[in-house]
Amino acid sequence: MLLWLTEYLAQFYSGFNVFQYITMRAILGALTSLFIALMIGPMLIRSLSKYQIRQTVRDDGPETHLVKAGTPTMGGLLILISITFSTLCWARLDNRFVWVVFLVTLAFGVIGWVDDYRKVVRQDPVGLPPRWKYFWQSIVGLLAACCLFVMAESPAETQLIIPFMKSVNIQLGWVFIILAYFVIVGSSNSVNLTDGLDGLAIMPTVMVAGALAIFAYVTGHIKFAAYLGIPYIPGVGEVSVFASTIVGSGLGFLWFNTYPAQVFMGDIGALALGAALGVIAVVVRQELVLFIMGGVFVMETVSVILQVASFKLTGRRIFHMAPLHHHYELKGWPEPRVIVRFWIITVILVLIGLASLKIR
Repeated sequence: MLLWLTEYLAQFYSGFNVFQYITMRAILGALTSLFIALMIGPMLIRSLSKYQIRQTVRDDGPETHLVKAGTPTMGGLLILISITFSTLCWARLDNRFVWVVFLVTLAFGVIGWVDDYRKVVRQDPVGLPPRWKYFWQSIVGLLAACCLFVMAESPAETQLIIPFMKSVNIQLGWVFIILAYFVIVGSSNSVNLTDGLDGLAIMPTVMVAGALAIFAYVTGHIKFAAYLGIPYIPGVGEVSVFASTIVGSGLGFLWFNTYPAQVFMGDIGALALGAALGVIAVVVRQELVLFIMGGVFVMETVSVILQVASFKLTGRRIFHMAPLHHHYELKGWPEPRVIVRFWIITVILVLIGLASLKIR
């Protein structure tokens, strides 16, 4: 919306042309979403408290979590509002990639909202039954994958890029749909599993989204792509604006979610943000780099898989409790220590992922 206004005003004053640059709009997207989150955050938290939309705590969880009972949840709504407004303001709305990542994010947010609503408002401990949650995630994930496959205008859009290996790009064909589906759905659930401590999921999400914004920009820039030896995908640079809105809204949410949290994200935020990271990685062709940068999300997911498999096969547990962050809590680590150390791990992994741009 604001982009269209600046294009109109540029007819009268050339200085408004600065808003045509993706880098400028990415910065403005991050700042706009951050400002919106900080402004509406207190009001949203009061509303959630007023309508008794509060967190429930597992009986079998760490005892330190009992104090979290009653904290407002579904704060992911704050993130989605910020992302939506900022994207509509600064992204080019005639860009197909922007619409795919935007709609996938909102769709997964709706799935998360239904799950949260059933748990919190209807007091149903199961929420949206897992089979139905996975069904709707699969529908959205497959639709997104099929749309990206059908809309592909160049071979680069369906190639698998191998990190740290120059010119090793595998043409996937229809296998692209399967890969994209698993990346989107898997990423969504991985972030959701990680969202168990104050600020634990949101800061890695912010860091990975920021890195993906860089990948989107250079992939959509013909000169940078040629210099770095990565496939050039016309138009995908615009996705960096959307990714930047995740950074801004995530930091705004962290303002209220930092330990001790005033509000929790809920599935409405975790499922949406995870899916956003997954679909962005797919459109910029960096699924394997996402696997590296999102290593914390991967570890959390693998810990749950191993725990369940071990218990069913041997009757024994590998960890004190899964996901992994609870294991370290039960080992005696204070919650802030777990959070910050997982953040540090993410910083390292994101830097390794970014290094793949040059080390080829």
